[in-house]
Amino acid sequence: MANQSVSIDSEHLFAPTRRGFFADFFIRLFKEKHLGAVGGIICLILLITGIFANFLAPYGYNDISPLDSLKPPSAQYWFGTDNLGRDLLSRIIYGARLSVIVGFAATTLSVIISVFIGLTGGFFGGKYDMVMQRFVDAWMIFPGLVILIVAVSIIGPGMWQIILVLALQFGIAGSRIIRGSTIAARENMYVRAADALGASTLRLLLRHILPNIMAPIIILFTTRVAAVILSEASLSFLGLGIPPPAPSWGGMLSGTGRQYMLIAPMMALIPGLCLTIVVYGINVFGDAMRDLLDPRLRGGGGSYSVRQRKKKAAQSA
Repeated sequence: MANQSVSIDSEHLFAPTRRGFFADFFIRLFKEKHLGAVGGIICLILLITGIFANFLAPYGYNDISPLDSLKPPSAQYWFGTDNLGRDLLSRIIYGARLSVIVGFAATTLSVIISVFIGLTGGFFGGKYDMVMQRFVDAWMIFPGLVILIVAVSIIGPGMWQIILVLALQFGIAGSRIIRGSTIAARENMYVRAADALGASTLRLLLRHILPNIMAPIIILFTTRVAAVILSEASLSFLGLGIPPPAPSWGGMLSGTGRQYMLIAPMMALIPGLCLTIVVYGINVFGDAMRDLLDPRLRGGGGSYSVRQRKKKAAQSA
């Protein structure tokens, strides 16, 4: 009995500790996907800047000081000022808040639309799926920017109008990905077994199919955020986005940004650089999440996971 208790205690002592999902994900992210980790840090900085813009910005985004117009970068104005004397750093920080709001709100709505169309179409199939997919095909025929310009021209510019238009644009197009994952999950044995046991359609969708397609949903969300931010900047650059004096990065690049860029290059350089860094960071972070969450890709069983399994096998031996 004593020897048995000692062996049990030693098994507990040398058993490998099991990490949670998020802890394992971030460990693999920083060990295997270095660019993805950099992108994750960029996304975190964007979130913090957008949430705490009121505390981080030294001035209001529309505080006008005509005597300080077109000032170069200095200790008082780190990025200089625009033609109206407004602090560019403050406007960039408040522009990050707009990007966070538009990016996450429009992406969330678009993913909900994609999940509804793709989940129901992939599960029910038949004529309903055929009609929905022909509608999606017709929608995807037209160039995205043309649809956005026409829609905004009809309903008018504004933040919530932009969010709604972008959600429809990316939600309908993204339903194809969710539909494919739903069709694959629908053919699994556990779904057929639950159906044979009399589970309702709602229970099959919410309890058996939806949790098993969460990986592509998360990946779709991360990849759509960058596309939404870039589309909003494009509309604002064309004068159809969020109207001034709201400090949209795309709006700052247009109009006065182009007019005074030779006199004050920072007016066009800084918003464009911020937009480039944010879109790049979100894209590489989304790619890393795809590699780490999708088991069909090699990153799903990456080198770190292989080393961990070998380590556990060596300890058990």
